[in-house]
Formats: sequence, structure tokens, C-alpha cells
Amino acid sequence: MKGYSNKKAVILFGPPGSGKGTTAYLLSKKFGFINFDTGQHLREMLYNPEFQKNKIIQREKLLNQSGKLNAPSFVLKLVLEAAKKIAATDSGIVFTGSPRTIFEAFGDKIHKGLMKTLASLYGQKNIFIFELKISRETSIKRNSHREICSVCGQPSLFLYTGKTPCCVVCAGPFKKRVDDNPKVFETRLEEYKERTFPILAGLKKEGYKVFQINGEPAPYKVLEKIIPYLKS
Repeated sequence: MKGYSNKKAVILFGPPGSGKGTTAYLLSKKFGFINFDTGQHLREMLYNPEFQKNKIIQREKLLNQSGKLNAPSFVLKLVLEAAKKIAATDSGIVFTGSPRTIFEAFGDKIHKGLMKTLASLYGQKNIFIFELKISRETSIKRNSHREICSVCGQPSLFLYTGKTPCCVVCAGPFKKRVDDNPKVFETRLEEYKERTFPILAGLKKEGYKVFQINGEPAPYKVLEKIIPYLKS
């Protein structure tokens, strides 16, 4: 697209229901980024019947069902593999749900974290970090109503349209996600607060700019606020 460069890595932070998935989808359509949704990637793997006898996958599946974050080392390996493959195609990338822990973001003495990997693949100046801010009340309201298409995975926009007759992308029926069970959701909120939110302070310490975006409005309005930061 003229006036834009898609050689960027975009990371979206925000509590459950902040619109990370929808925003990432819109950014991928606008800029040609490849959207890597960590949660969706994990669910496809964890609930794949082919892995029913895989002890590691089943262990991670139980964590997922409880609302707790999956093992950081397990997730980091998957995310780094995806990032390298996408960068090799000369494409930009937008992450939904990564990094989720301090370890995934920065690694340790042995493991290279996501941030250093992205810096080597895209350059630190081409990494853009956005925090989608919403209230706890909005988070609860959105997740209690959230449904996704059982065919293509696109979210229902019930809160904006008032009804969800079928998916506007493929006309498929909607379903509830395992993650949005009320008890599981409360755990997910606490996990974000305790294990993901602290990453933002670490990023700022490392010299990254974190742009705060109001995630309360409709998705297209959130997109409008983000676009100027990504113009080349």
C-alpha cells in the first residue's frame, strides 16, 4: 500500500475483551500484516484429536481449560518459530496474545525472548506496541456476550449490532469459546493482571514506546487511532 511499509512487528496488549483479536484482524487487512493469534493457535493444537495421547499437549490443555496461562517455555517455542517463518516471507506481523509473560517477552540467560528475536528480525524501531485500555466492567460485559463463528473464527459484534443472526464473513453459526466460561474468565483476568501487565513496565525500561489506545469505542474507531502510528 502506497505510503505504508508492512515491514513492522505490532504487539497488542490488553485484558480479555479489549478487542485485540478484532484489532489485529483489521490491521492485517489494512497493512497486509500476517496476524498470529497465539490463543487460537494454541486452541487448535490443544483440542486436536490427533494429540489426545500426547502428555505435554494434554497437560497444556488442562491449563487452558482452567483459564491459566500455558507454560511459558512451551508457548515461547511456538511463537518464535512462527515469527521467524513470517519474517522470512518479508511480511509484517501483528501478534494477538503474545507475549503473555515476562519470560516470553525477555527470555533468560539461556532462552532468547520474543522482543530480542523481533528486534533481530525487524529492527527495534519497527516494533510498535499498543495497550488497548478498557474498564473491568467492559471486559466482563464483552466476554459474557462473546461468540465466535464456528467455521471461520470471526467474532460476533453483538454489542454493536444488537443481534447475531450468522457470521458476516461466511454465514456460519456462532459458538462460545472455552475461554469465556465465567469462572475461567475470572482466572484469565487475574492472569493478565499478575503475569502479562507487568511486561509493559519492562518494555518501557528497555526503551520501547508503548502507545495507549482507548479500547472502549467500536473497533473501526480503535483502528483509526492506531493507523497514524504505523504510517511510514
